[in-house]
Amino acid sequence: MKTLILLSRGLAGNASLFVIAVAVITFFIPELFVWVRGTTQTVILGIIMLTMGLTLTTDDFRILARRPFDILIGACAQFFIMPCVAYLLVNVFRLEPALTLGILLVGCCPGGVSSNIMSYLCHGDVAFSVGMTCASTLLAPVMTPLLMELTAGQIIEIDAIGMFINILIVTIIPVGLGCFLNYIYSKSKHFPTIQSLMPGLSVICLACIVGGVISTVHDDLIARGLWLFLWTFAVVFCHNTLGYILGYTSGRLAGFNQAKKRTISIEVGMQNAGLATVLAGNFFAAQPLAVLPCAISCAWHSISGTILAGLFLRRDKH
Repeated sequence: MKTLILLSRGLAGNASLFVIAVAVITFFIPELFVWVRGTTQTVILGIIMLTMGLTLTTDDFRILARRPFDILIGACAQFFIMPCVAYLLVNVFRLEPALTLGILLVGCCPGGVSSNIMSYLCHGDVAFSVGMTCASTLLAPVMTPLLMELTAGQIIEIDAIGMFINILIVTIIPVGLGCFLNYIYSKSKHFPTIQSLMPGLSVICLACIVGGVISTVHDDLIARGLWLFLWTFAVVFCHNTLGYILGYTSGRLAGFNQAKKRTISIEVGMQNAGLATVLAGNFFAAQPLAVLPCAISCAWHSISGTILAGLFLRRDKH
C-alpha cells in the first residue's frame, strides 16, 4: 500500500509530464486509447469528479457560507472572464467552427480540480480555492449551457437542456457521492489511505481522456500537419495566460490580499478541460476537431499552473 501511495504522489507531482507522455505515445500508437470514447469517456470523467468529492468535507462547503463576498467575486470572475476571452480570441485568430467550439467550451466550463493543489504550492488561500472550485462546479450545470448558448449559438444549435443533464450526471452526482462517502467513512482507519490514492487515480483518468482525444483526432493531425496543433496551442496559451492575468487583476480590484489574488488568478486561468473534452465528444461529435483545444488545455493548464506557482514563490524570495 505504501508503494501505491508513493506512486500516487509521484503522479500528482508530475501530472503534466505524465499526461504529455501519454499524448505523445498515443500519437504514434493511436490504437491504445480507441476505447476511450462516448460513455467510457463520461464514466472516466465521473471518476475524476468522484475523487474530488472524496477529498471534500463539510468544512469545505461551510466556506461558501462564511465567505460569500469572496466566493461571489470569484464566481463572477470565473464565468465572465474566461468565456469573454475565449470569444475574443476565436474571432481574433479566426478559428474554424470546430476549434471555435472547443475553445468556447473550455472558457465556459468551471475551474479545474488541480487548481487547489497549485494554490497550495504558491502559498495562496487554499480554503478560498476549494470554495471557488465547489461554487463553480455547483453552478456549472446552469452556467456552462447558458454561456455556450450565448457565445456559440450562432455557430451550431446548442442542446442546453441535454448539456445541463450531462454536466449534472458527470459532475454534481459523482462529487455528491464522494462527499457522502467521505461523511460516512471519514472515521474509518483505512479511509485516509484511500483518499491519498485519489490524486494519482485522477491523473491517470485525465491522461486516459487526453489519450482518447489524440486517438480521435489522429488522422486530422496527420493530414493537416504540425500547423494545426501549433495554431490551436497558440489560442489555448493566450486564453490561459489572459485568464491568469485578468483573474489576478480582478482580485486586486476587489481589494484581496496577496494570497487571495494568487488564488483567484489560478482559479480563473485553470479550467476543467476534462469536462470540456467530454462535452465536446458528447454534443459536437459531428465536429471531431472540437475536442483538440480541450485536450491541449488538459495538459497545458497543468504545466502553466505549475510554472505560475513557481513564479509566485520566486517573487516571495526577492
